[in-house]
Amino acid sequence: MTPTTEVPVNDVPIGPQDQKEIVELYAKLQQMEAKLIGPDGKAEILPNNVNSFLFGLLRDLKAGCSVTILQAKAQLTTVEASKLLGMSRQFLVKLLEKGDIPFHKVGTHRRIYARDVLTYKKQRDTNRRKALDDLARAEYQEGLYKVPDDFNAGQ
Repeated sequence: MTPTTEVPVNDVPIGPQDQKEIVELYAKLQQMEAKLIGPDGKAEILPNNVNSFLFGLLRDLKAGCSVTILQAKAQLTTVEASKLLGMSRQFLVKLLEKGDIPFHKVGTHRRIYARDVLTYKKQRDTNRRKALDDLARAEYQEGLYKVPDDFNAGQ
């Protein structure tokens, strides 16, 4: 049986002091390359893709977002995937059976690759955002939606 990677269920709260340190580190990282200092004192410059990843991680933490890191090839159970998507396991199983999200079976158990769950989530979020934008635009054109004078779209 192939092991699964559990979706983290314990959140580590970021306190005010941690937030302050994250903001400071984010500002420093914008101005320099990140380096690791080994036990021998030798500095190793991080590759660009790792540096970009750390920068994005700090940007999200700085904004107060929670962050989950998963391997793209991690295999999730239906319970883990449903928690990640914020839906019931039964609803997820219906999506799997309809073919909306690829899955495979290990024995009789469904497994879903994390990358497929995240791809579905990104597409779902994009579709929701577009639908809301279309609805707001239609209501605005019909005069049903009032936009404040100080509203700046896209900023």
